[in-house]
Amino acid sequence: MALRELLTDKIVLINGGSQGVGAGVARAAAREGATVVVTGRRAEVGEALVAELTATGAKAAFRRADLADPAQARGGVEDVVAAYGRIDCLVNAAGLTSRGSLLDTTPELFDAHIAVNLRAPFFAMQAAVADMVARKAPGTIVNIGSDCAHGGPPYLAPYSAAKAGLAGLTKNAAHAHRWDRIRINGLNIGWTETEGEDAVQRAFHGAGDDWLEQAARTQPMGKLGQVDEMADFVVLLLSDRSGVVTGSVVDWSQHVIGGSD
Repeated sequence: MALRELLTDKIVLINGGSQGVGAGVARAAAREGATVVVTGRRAEVGEALVAELTATGAKAAFRRADLADPAQARGGVEDVVAAYGRIDCLVNAAGLTSRGSLLDTTPELFDAHIAVNLRAPFFAMQAAVADMVARKAPGTIVNIGSDCAHGGPPYLAPYSAAKAGLAGLTKNAAHAHRWDRIRINGLNIGWTETEGEDAVQRAFHGAGDDWLEQAARTQPMGKLGQVDEMADFVVLLLSDRSGVVTGSVVDWSQHVIGGSD
């Protein structure tokens, strides 16, 4: 149940909210009093999350969506507005992390990254901001990016390109709509412990069952980024408690960008 009630009576849409960071944000937002709608491609996962949330007394719903389709990216927002009369908060948390370097990335892989990691947030934001502007109402948006926006490893070339674009889009949209009282911020997350990361490590890097413990030992804080900690910060950015902050893209990472040894 709500603790600080930072999002009481807010209508919150979380794209890519059925698992990983998005699901963590859904749990945190529901705890803070929001009505939560999550989108994702896997209905069984999304519906299980909604059942978990509603069992605690929260208001939650799932909408199946393939965010690579811009019509479905916009459609999630439009469905929320149709069902609840408005959208107050949007979180773009969907992410494609399939591997590709500058030399081996195909046009198809590049386009897939742009579609999910950049185009989907663009058109979801377009629909959300249109509703907020039409109602002359304030709102908040948080885009989940990556510290790869600053460069990234060689095997994440299209991902890094798309996330760099998302960081720029976040600032552009925040500047464009600050006088509408719509605050738009981003979170560039580092290496994070999620179900999806486990699958990626096993599929692309031949990781064994102890990969997480080994990876944690290589990190300054002795652990990978934790979803629940990120989710609390996202809720803060969505809420009035973050004040006037807009256009900020925060590096949520234990590696200091630009630092060197």
